[in-house]
Parts: sequence; structure tokens; C-alpha cells
Amino acid sequence: MKFPENLSVKLEARKQNNALRQLPLSCKGIDFASNDYLGLSKSETIFHETHQYLIETNEIQNGATGSRLLSGNHKLYPKTENFIAQFHKSESALIFNSGYDANVGFFSSLLQKGDLILYDELCHASIRDGIQLSNAKAYKFNHNDFEDLERLILRNQNTVIYIVTESVFSMDGDTPNLEELVQVSEKHNCYLVVDEAHALGVFGEKGEGLVQDLNLQDQVFARIMTFGKGLGCHGAAVLGAPELRDYLVNFSRSFIYTTGLSPHSVATILMGYHYLNKENKNIEQLRENIIHFNQEKNVLGLKQLFVRSKSAIQSAIIPGNENVKSIAQKLQAKGFDVKAILSPTVPEGQERLRFCLHSFNSKEEISEVLRLLSTFVF
Repeated sequence: MKFPENLSVKLEARKQNNALRQLPLSCKGIDFASNDYLGLSKSETIFHETHQYLIETNEIQNGATGSRLLSGNHKLYPKTENFIAQFHKSESALIFNSGYDANVGFFSSLLQKGDLILYDELCHASIRDGIQLSNAKAYKFNHNDFEDLERLILRNQNTVIYIVTESVFSMDGDTPNLEELVQVSEKHNCYLVVDEAHALGVFGEKGEGLVQDLNLQDQVFARIMTFGKGLGCHGAAVLGAPELRDYLVNFSRSFIYTTGLSPHSVATILMGYHYLNKENKNIEQLRENIIHFNQEKNVLGLKQLFVRSKSAIQSAIIPGNENVKSIAQKLQAKGFDVKAILSPTVPEGQERLRFCLHSFNSKEEISEVLRLLSTFVF
């Protein structure tokens, strides 16, 4: 069957810009690309504990069988949501099938006609998609610029205002000053929402996230925790008041109109949280590796290439799709799985190598990949 010509034109434009996305084969190089910050996706302990827990609770079932409002709300859901809520010092938690589902469902249903949402210009695509599906007015503010944020607030008073940011930004790896942001939010009676996808397992004594690490959980309207990164599994949860949970159960379409997660998936989430609750050696090792990475890039004179970050995401700005892809390929040829992030995923001129650090990376591997980078860029 003939493919539509207007779609072929768009594909050809991507090819001409050296920006055509393709599904990669599994890379066997040293992992500096995945979001598996604590290595929990490969944890045999969690794998076996999940299996044993399913046997002991007699949850011998492959699927949820339907949406949670029909037949899919199996007994592992309330157990896991209660544990998550207690772990995060939240009044309630509601599990979604993915971080994308959580953000799209949260923002599309919560924001009403006449409401205003102000979001950081670097917020994730899932947040933007949810906002676009809502009936609210939306404006972006300059990245981590709270003077710009207040300017927008003062121009749009006498309405319900939501402020949205991320505790760790997925492409830059940097963090906002959340204490200052809470002050701005409270000063103007706004509702603050924080996506903690890349902070879970990284910040906090037990990996609780940056909001909780700063003891700000009672001053944030909602937190979105995503499990596909630091927890090493799948799914997400929205944390907040019981009324927020009730609202989402009733109005969030990505929650209502989808089959629930299987008992195995939910049990894996629960065992992942049990692991965080009792074991922090991986978290400590990750933090040591982040410090070592920052020290090494300074020693090698690479500091000016990188966005300032104290998280597990370290991004070296190397403008040009062709240029950054070439350097990534050289690193991959040396056995290091480092990915290039191309425009239009990031703005033109902001193309980058994105290094994701893990608890299982050795200091020798970190030193060597940065040494190689320095030889390729200088």
C-alpha cells in the first residue's frame, strides 16, 4: 500500500538533518546510557523476592484482567500504594502504568478551563502532552528562573495557578532551588507540582527523592514518582492528598481506560521499595561515582562542556547532530555505551552526549570514558 506523501516528506527531512530516530540493537558496552541508576533492574535479589512474594500471597496470575475500576484492582495494588505513601510521607499514592501515563492523566484531567499552569521550559514531553490535552491556559517560564515565574504569576492573578517543575531535569541533569520555589508558590497561593522521575533512588537517605530530602513534602501539592529509572522496574505513582487520589480515579482517562499492571509488575514495585527501605549501599556508591565524575571532568579540563549537575545525569554540550553522533560512535567503538541526544529532542545547538551514572560503574570506567572524551573533543 502506498505511504502518504506528506508523511514521507517529514521522514526525509529527518534523514537530511541526520536526526532520524531508529530502534538500536542492545548495546553490550559499559553502561553510561540507561536510567538504571542503582542497577535494580538486574537485581537477582529483587527478582527472587518478587517471585517468592507472589507464591506466598497466592497471586499466581499473569495479568490484571481489566482496568482497575472493573476487574483489575488486585490485592497487591492497595498493599503497594500504602507502602509507597508511607515511604514518601504522603497521605496517599495512586499507581499508574507508566510515568508518561501518570503525567498525561494528571495534567489533562486536573487542569480546568480558566486555570493557569506555569511550567519550566525544560519540562518533559509527557508533562507538555498532558498540558496540551487540558483546557487550561499554559505558559512556560525560563529554566529555573523564578523572577520570570513571578512575572507571569503577577500578570495572571485572580485565577487558580499551578506551577510545574522537575526535581532533576532529564536532559540537563540539573535541579531547581526547590526551597525558593516553595516560597514563591506559597507567597502567591499557587499549587506546586514536582516530577521526581530522575530523583527517586538518587536523592534522600533512602532514595526518597529531592523533595523529601529537603523536607518539603508537606508544601508540595503533588509529586510524580516514576519507577522505570532508579527503581529499575515499570510504572509510576502520583503522591498527594486523598482528595487528589479520588479525583484522579474519577477523571484521569489514562488511569480509567487502561488495563491495570499485572500482579508481577506491582509486586516488583513493592520489592523495589522494600529494597530502598532496608539497603542503601547502592545509593552511597552512586553518590561516590557522581562526585568522582565531577572531579575527573575538572581535572581533564572538560568542565566547560558540561551542564552543572550533581545528579546521575551528566550532559556534555556538543553542538550539531553529525558532530555529537560521531563522538558517541567513537566512544561506543571503545566499548562505552554513551548516547548522543539530537535535535529536535533538544534545541538545535544544544545537542549533547548524555552520561548516565550508576552504582555499578567503577571509578576506573568513569575515568577512562572521560579521558577518551577529552581526546575526541580537544
